[in-house]
Amino acid sequence: MRYFIYLSYDGTRYHGWQIQPNGISVQEVLGKALSTLLRQPIEVTGAGRTDAGVNASLMVAHFDTKAPLDSPSAWAGRLNKFLPSDIAIHKIVPVKSDAHARFSATSRTYHYYITTEKSPFEHYAYRFSQPLDFDLMNEAAQTLFDYIDFTSFSKLHTDVKTNNCRIMAAEWTRVSPFKWQFTITADRFLRNMVRAIVGTLLDVGRGVLTIQQFREIIEKKDRCSAGMSVPSNALFLADVTYPDDIFIEHK
Repeated sequence: MRYFIYLSYDGTRYHGWQIQPNGISVQEVLGKALSTLLRQPIEVTGAGRTDAGVNASLMVAHFDTKAPLDSPSAWAGRLNKFLPSDIAIHKIVPVKSDAHARFSATSRTYHYYITTEKSPFEHYAYRFSQPLDFDLMNEAAQTLFDYIDFTSFSKLHTDVKTNNCRIMAAEWTRVSPFKWQFTITADRFLRNMVRAIVGTLLDVGRGVLTIQQFREIIEKKDRCSAGMSVPSNALFLADVTYPDDIFIEHK
């Protein structure tokens, strides 16, 4: 029986989602907890792999069991008691046997947070003290819809077959007097893509790049021409969507 598990986590102390040979990961901790509780080896597959320090307000993963769970909601509660405080399970739902947390996803949404003043909650935002033109940054963000190849914003030497992505949303919004949120939605993301896009948009916002130069960076398909990769602590995986017909019950 296959299940989707909906969870959130603070990525501060983890070396990302994916199991690593030299550091603790969310996937490892979750897999061990499920294996212990269900008394069988459990492998967990996530909707994507967040980098070290990146958070998730919503991650989706799937796992298989030898027999159906008697009460998925009850097992979610038991799992929460077993896991550390920085990983929280929201629900476990049955899905069809061919449903896949990664390959069945139709979109993913990330949020990145910028604060322009000192805050006691700075750990979850990137403090940027220079003046920024967010209207100009939004204008530049709209140009992302004109392209599908985002090699310029991808980590070098990855094992993906294509750097093509379809971006569906990209916008800066003010969430408090000194805090801004960048929302970006796409069918898939490349390694380091969101952090590189944000870093390059910041160059537009502080007047280092024009919108035309932002376009030219995309068209060069060269990571070295783009801006810096902003810190991981302010990045959150916020949503993952799926077709309704993969669920055995309503989500």
